[in-house]
Amino acid sequence: MSDSDEEYRGEAVIRAGEAAVTVAVRLSVRFEPVEGRYRWGGRAAPDDTLSAQLRAGARDVTVRIGEREAPARLGEPDPWGGVRLTGTGRPPWSAAAGA
Repeated sequence: MSDSDEEYRGEAVIRAGEAAVTVAVRLSVRFEPVEGRYRWGGRAAPDDTLSAQLRAGARDVTVRIGEREAPARLGEPDPWGGVRLTGTGRPPWSAAAGA
């Protein structure tokens, strides 16, 4: 995976239960050699629907970017209303597909 593949900035569809929102995200990935797997994460831009899902207790979500999808977890909101996302395994952006 090259350095340019390690980050994604753009739109993603985040699905929590029946609710799905398209939101801007900023994500990065790193390979953990001891664990033998990828860890990725970042932030979703503020979104009222996503924030409502988080307040209702949603934590397990899926993140879709283009044709790729990966499970993730929602974290706590930041002071500006964005929501932290974390995932394990191959990230949901296609640039990392060849990694």
